[in-house]
Parts: sequence; structure tokens; C-alpha cells
Amino acid sequence: MLSRRAFLTGLAPVVLRGAARRPPNIVFILTDDLGWKDTAYNGSRFYETPHIDRLVRDGMQFTNGYSASPVCSPTRAAIMTGKYPARLGLTSHLQGAHRFHYSRVIPPPVRTELPLEEVTVAEVLKKAGYRTAAIGKWHLGGEGFLPGMQGFDVAVGGDTAGSTNSFFYPEWKKKIPLEGTRPGEYLTDRLTDLALDFIRESRDRPFFLYLPHYAVHVPIEARPELIRRYQRKVRADDPQNYPPYAAMLQSVDESVGRVLETLDRLKLSDSTLVVFTSDNGGVSSREWRNTPVTSNLPLRAGKGHLYEGGIRVPLAVRWPGVTRPGAVCSEPVLSVDFAPTLAEVAGTPAGIGPVDGSSLLPLLKGRARLDRERIYWYYPHYSPQLGRPSAAVRERDWKLIRFFEDGREELYNLARDLGEEHNLAEAESAVAKRLSGRLTRWLRETGARLPAPNPKYDPAREREAGPPMGPVPK
Repeated sequence: MLSRRAFLTGLAPVVLRGAARRPPNIVFILTDDLGWKDTAYNGSRFYETPHIDRLVRDGMQFTNGYSASPVCSPTRAAIMTGKYPARLGLTSHLQGAHRFHYSRVIPPPVRTELPLEEVTVAEVLKKAGYRTAAIGKWHLGGEGFLPGMQGFDVAVGGDTAGSTNSFFYPEWKKKIPLEGTRPGEYLTDRLTDLALDFIRESRDRPFFLYLPHYAVHVPIEARPELIRRYQRKVRADDPQNYPPYAAMLQSVDESVGRVLETLDRLKLSDSTLVVFTSDNGGVSSREWRNTPVTSNLPLRAGKGHLYEGGIRVPLAVRWPGVTRPGAVCSEPVLSVDFAPTLAEVAGTPAGIGPVDGSSLLPLLKGRARLDRERIYWYYPHYSPQLGRPSAAVRERDWKLIRFFEDGREELYNLARDLGEEHNLAEAESAVAKRLSGRLTRWLRETGARLPAPNPKYDPAREREAGPPMGPVPK
């Protein structure tokens, strides 16, 4: 049997329906830590996102869009490969996975980079004739595993760093390998400048722009004039009320607007598919200066948790001529679906090889459902946001979460209980048993490494941190 990379090497250049027709350009905008409720189109009264809202009006909104993980690196790996983080052995944010000496369970080790033997969607698109660029956060490995080794012709602004120390130049240079043009330049603006340069330079051939912003991840820093704007909007009855975060988000929205405007000006909008989403849910814990920077209500919890607030994310796709303006899709979809989708859009569906995700193309064309019943998550770690090692499965309206410390399981009906307030594991024991069996089988099929009991468990000292986890054994 051919390896995936050997199969890719033999892949012929794209030919659509037997004619040498140019495939669509692809722009994939990924935000960092942007919550499901952090956009005006989805009901926020505090945040202003007119350009993101325009993308939604002109394209398709996915109301049940999910990240593959409640933290960043696993989701990014899933986007690149179409594989579940559990299968990749990349289940925590890189360089951040750690254990607690006295915790109840010992989390499994994780990979410290996206393996080169994995075929990325960038490699598939590059082979199909696309010019490819990754401009922004990478966080999938350092030297030898950077974007230039994973299929990107242009790779700037990303390495091992999961965040920047500052969003203002030249301070960002302490962690981000990126030059600015003037002192005080804002990082989101600089990444957008580079993205627009790439679009202009690539206008005469198919291109794939992957634009993963560092915003709205900590540090929560924004342009002062924007912060003042939102200070005047604070309302005591609104849980979304932190002006610096709102100002950061406005800069991201302006970035989206500049990308859309450039596509319009170059007359590329009709031939470009645009995706906008986030790598995980919003930070609702007191991780930044003892302040919850956003609220995910009515969703429960936030980043670092497998409750809806940690994994349900904004997702919009615009592809003129395919997606209907203002379309709304309620089918549950998640990060592993992007790689097979983009490969099919480019005319090379076989190029991405065996994946866990499903192409979203039928949904983009108007079909109501995909031919699958369940989606899964695996986060066997203690998160900085106080999340506990867990796994989850969603089957239509039902969602089951298993916690590895004590084996307890919680069951929710999301159609009736979006906030996951009523655990139905006992009342609907047959459903819980069925989903529990499915989850166990999936963990076995993906080769997921499970947490182990900790012989040193001490509830009085369980949050005392130990050293970082080592790499996954070969």
C-alpha cells in the first residue's frame, strides 16, 4: 500500500472535468481564542464586527461549527491534515503540555511537532498548482517542522511560539520572527499587510492564503483609540464588557475587511473561497490579569474545556456561485473537515489521502446533512483554564462527555439544553450507554493514549506543576 506522501508525489496536476479550468483561490482566516458569541452577527451587543458580518451575509454561516480541540495546536494540526488530534498524538498546545505532580491522573505524552510524514492540505494544493502562504501563527513545531517544510511557498510570522509577548513593534520581535515597518505598528495590521501583498503578487495564478492571526489571544493589547471607543460602550448588564478585548477584535475585523476589499478591487472575489473561523472557544476563565476577557454565554465554560464554550466556534464560508448569500447550515462540522473540503474544491480530493474529516462541499451546495452520525473530541490534559482530562462525542442533538479522573460521564441534549445545565446520563441511560460505547471504540480506533492513574495523587497538592511532558515515544 502506498504511503500518503508517496501517493501525493505521484498526484497529477489538477484538471477539472477534463478541462484546464483555473480552480478557485482559497483564503483561510483563523482567529485565536475567538468565542462563538464574540461576533455581532451571532448576537453580541458589545463587539463590532461589520466585516465578519458581511462575510456571513454573503456566504454560509455554520451554527454548529466546532474546533477539533479546546486549545490551539491540536486544532491547527487537524486543519492542516484532516485528522483527529487523538490519531496524530498531538493533543495539547505545544511547548505547553505539562503535568501536575499530584494530580489524580497522569496525562499522556504528546508530540512536539506536526510530523513531516503527514500530508498537509498546503502540500496537496501546492502540488495542484497553487501558490501557498502561511502568514501568522504556526505553533506546530520549530526548526525542521516550520511551514516551509509543510507545503508553504511563503511562510512568515510563525514558528514555535503560541503567542506574542506584545502586539506592538518592536516588542513583538522578542518572540515573533517578523519585522515591522515603524515603531508601535500593531501585529494584526502587519500580518494583514503581508497577506495583501501575497494576494496581489499571486493574482495571476491560483493561491492558498492561510492567515492565522495571533489575536485575540493574550496578551490583551489593542490600539489605544479603539480601547477608548469601547470604554464608552460598557454596560453593567452585559457580560461581554472588556474594552481591550473588544478593541483587539475590531482590529481582526478590520483585517477581514481589508482582505475582502482587496479581493473586490482585484476582481478576485467571485473566484475566491473564503473561510473564517477560530481555533477554540473564548477565554472565559481568569487567565488574563484575573479578568475573564469575554463571555461565551449561553454556552458553558470556555477555552480548555470540552463543554460547548470551549469548542463551539464561529464559522463562515463564502464561495460565490456555490454558497447562497445568507445561507445557514446547522449540521455539526469541525476542523478535520477543512482539509478534505479544500482538496475537493481544488479538484484533488484523493490527494489528501485517508482522513477523519468529511468534505463540506455538499453542505456548501445546499445539502442539509453529511453522511456521518458522530464527531469526537479528545483532550486528556489539565488546561491552564482549569479544564480536566476528558473526551466527548456528539451524535445529532446528543453529546456525552467522559472525565478520565473518575470515569464519570455527562449527557446533554443540545437542542433543548444548549448551556449544558441538565445532565441526563441517568434519565437517558440507554443513550448514555450507547454513546459511551461509541466513544470507547473511537478512542481505540484512533490509537489514543489514555491518562494513567497517578500513584502520587494528593488532593491537597494536585495543582502543583511538574515538568513539561516528553515527546510521544516512537
